[in-house]
Amino acid sequence: MFASIFDVVIVKPIFNLLVAIYDVLPGHNFGLALIIFTIVVRLLMWPLVKKQMHQARAMKKLQPEIKKIKVAAKGNRQEESKMLMELYKERGISPFGSIGTLLIQFVVLIGLYIGLRKVVNQPEYIITGSYSWLANLGWMKQLSGNIHLFDATLLHAVNLTRSAIKSGHGIYWPAMVIVILSAITQYYSSKQLLPTDKNARSLKNILKEAGTGSKADQGEVSAAVGRSTKFLIPVMIFIVGVDLPAALSLYWLFGGLIAFLQQGYLLRKDEEEMEVIADKLTKTKSSRPVVKAEVISKKPITQSEGVKITKKGAK
Repeated sequence: MFASIFDVVIVKPIFNLLVAIYDVLPGHNFGLALIIFTIVVRLLMWPLVKKQMHQARAMKKLQPEIKKIKVAAKGNRQEESKMLMELYKERGISPFGSIGTLLIQFVVLIGLYIGLRKVVNQPEYIITGSYSWLANLGWMKQLSGNIHLFDATLLHAVNLTRSAIKSGHGIYWPAMVIVILSAITQYYSSKQLLPTDKNARSLKNILKEAGTGSKADQGEVSAAVGRSTKFLIPVMIFIVGVDLPAALSLYWLFGGLIAFLQQGYLLRKDEEEMEVIADKLTKTKSSRPVVKAEVISKKPITQSEGVKITKKGAK
């Protein structure tokens, strides 16, 4: 029941978007169609990515205040959680704001994997798995008459249906290169979002100190674990990717590249906006006219002094 609903609601639309791009693309190269599909998906996710980036940047700015709260709570977890939630509410920040973006990416990846796996096992699925109106388009009609016209490569150089490592076939290096590049891209994409703290200690050092009897700061532990994910996720992508069709690693590769560019753009834009605000504040302060105060004596002016002032004014 759930599998059929998932297939209708998720797998079919994702797969048919890919097929539609493949059909209208000049040359009908499946690898190029997959790259364009990845770009389209990332552009559709732009509002969520933008929101995620603003949330991440806001969380970075809150780190000094979060540290103060941890000190003030004195180890009282309940009080610390209460104070943190009040801070998030006051600043309009959701600590789970990035979950929606990650969930959508995961759903698209699973839907794409199921569709690609069916095409790998049965090339005819590109026709049978398409919507009827799509299967009746010009190129798709030709393809249904001769499935051997289906070009499941990247520019005729990489067979996207093959995995990097297959039992009894050794290493397929074109696919292996894509897998390695996708892992590297994911590393830099994850690193880009992590806060840079020169004084931050590694998880190993924190646990080593905790072993001597010192109490570990949970916030510091969480931050160290977060930093370690920039290595963990790329390693997982490599381990999983070597056993999957190269098409999925190609999606990961270009998805990571576009994410890196989107994140870089938003980070630069945020910095520029902060600089503009700072410049405006500086100009506002410097443009205010300085009024020199004139000291007026409280001593009453005598008649002779009044005559002297009048004469000075006449001159």
